[in-house]
Amino acid sequence: MSAKANTVTSREIRLAARPVGAPGPEHFSLATVELPVDLAEGQVLVRNTWMSVDPYMRGRMDDVESYLPPFALGAALEGGAVGEVIASRSAAVPVGATVSHFLGWREHAVLDAASATVVDPGLAPVQAYLGVLGTTGLTAYIALTETAPVRPGDVVFVSGAAGAVGSVAGRLARALGASRVIGSAGGPVKAEKLTTEFGYDAAIDYRAGSVAAQLAEAAPEGIDVYLDNVGGDHLEAALASIRLDGRIALVGAVSTYNATTPQPGPANLFRAATQQATLRGMLVSHWFDRFADYVPRAAAWLADGTLTSRETVVDGIENAPAAFLGMMNGANTGKMLVRLAS
Repeated sequence: MSAKANTVTSREIRLAARPVGAPGPEHFSLATVELPVDLAEGQVLVRNTWMSVDPYMRGRMDDVESYLPPFALGAALEGGAVGEVIASRSAAVPVGATVSHFLGWREHAVLDAASATVVDPGLAPVQAYLGVLGTTGLTAYIALTETAPVRPGDVVFVSGAAGAVGSVAGRLARALGASRVIGSAGGPVKAEKLTTEFGYDAAIDYRAGSVAAQLAEAAPEGIDVYLDNVGGDHLEAALASIRLDGRIALVGAVSTYNATTPQPGPANLFRAATQQATLRGMLVSHWFDRFADYVPRAAAWLADGTLTSRETVVDGIENAPAAFLGMMNGANTGKMLVRLAS
């Protein structure tokens, strides 16, 4: 509690300027604020313990129309967070509850209880609700069961395979019946982790040479499913290897996020027509109603080792911008998280 009556002192990260191209530290600022403890009816005050940084946040830094509104200049950024309720005027979300919500990038948050989801810290470490039990895990699950469903015996290719979604997708594809799972990552260290830790049968190091050539070698008879986190040359490579009736889940295109001009599509897109392949976009926010089914199933997979949770952790709200910039440049293995409090 701060020296001011009925307030709590908190720090938050704000958008200081809109980047053109790649963002840098100058586009963020750290501010100290006083938040009320005397809440309105239906509100809760949460002490955030963990927050997430994710690639989609780069798009919200631009003042353009998209599926999510842009971040406001001079205001706190937003994103996934988990924490402890320290004040409440909601019977449904009492003091002491652990909740997930989307007012990250700050040490404390005041929000409507309806915007907070009570989670069970007994199922897994609470930060798992930002990763394998959160939108990251749900993204991989929906992509491989609904958007580009894996069928028994399929050959599956995943780009960004050492990242947050990809590190879940490899083992998940295997659990869904894939006969061979191939992942792409940057550098020999990450590529090795794909096969030793994340459940992949073969690894492509996109920094070592042509993605298309490496994929053709890893899957000489082609692929049935591609989970696309990267776009660009990875999508072209997948189209070159897609088999008849193949399925492609368009989840992300991180290779284009810092581009300052519109990027061309794959030159070989017509191959999707000749192979009768399906390319389908996927936004996890359209599938939040599936959390109730997904979390118990994923928690059981975590318990029996079918799924694993890998994290890269940065400490302190003041280091959240560095965590975000590092994640955008591939510094993370698994989910990039910021620990705000123990």
